[in-house]
Amino acid sequence: MANTGDDRRPKYQRIADTLREAIRSGEYGPGDRLPGENDLMAAHGVARMTARQALGVLRDEGVAEARKGAGVFVREFRPLRRRGIQRLAQPQWGNGRSIWSADIENRSLEVDQVTVSEEAAPESVAAVLDLAGGEPVCVRRRRFVLDGKPVLLATSYLPAALVAGSAITQEDTGDGGTYARLAELGHKPVHFREEIRSRMPSSEEATRLSMSAGTPVILVCRTAFTDAGSPVEINEMTLDAASYILEYDFDA
Repeated sequence: MANTGDDRRPKYQRIADTLREAIRSGEYGPGDRLPGENDLMAAHGVARMTARQALGVLRDEGVAEARKGAGVFVREFRPLRRRGIQRLAQPQWGNGRSIWSADIENRSLEVDQVTVSEEAAPESVAAVLDLAGGEPVCVRRRRFVLDGKPVLLATSYLPAALVAGSAITQEDTGDGGTYARLAELGHKPVHFREEIRSRMPSSEEATRLSMSAGTPVILVCRTAFTDAGSPVEINEMTLDAASYILEYDFDA
């Protein structure tokens, strides 16, 4: 709810709260144009800079987006609900489905940037994968685009000797993806560990993800383990925080 009763809050923040509440109540729906700077100046008796800052707050939160020459509009993009447990279940990728299909429902997903290379393992990666310093890893870098909006950058590291000659070294890993191919190689993942952090994006990340200024990224580092406890993959993911809801559903 808007905290309009706190007079110590900056005027621009109170105006932003009022607009945010109007969006939540349905007064302004996805794609609707929000009041412009002139409208806010007249309605709230504030200077142009204050009105501009109020709209900037909503843009920075990912709630609204500016369209050149047209104004500021309620963002139409619907956040992606990332189901952290269901998506990694063996029946998901084991039956030839992408782990993404647990998240996207009937929405349009595209991997529009894919590179696969063999590189010396970074020190931090070598330590987790139990590799000697400088030992090669297969590196898979991808950008995921949902409904035309870039939402995720992902870089996977796998021991090069483990995946040599397999489809994992190709851009298209086939049905079920990397985990299905690991299972075929006799290294089926049965346990996953995810570590989650947040920070502001680098300029390159902000550009590649088409992010609004002030929006943070969520960092997810996932390690996949075999039944013997051997780590077989590290996947470092950078998510546009405004594009995601992280959901974890499990029994007590």
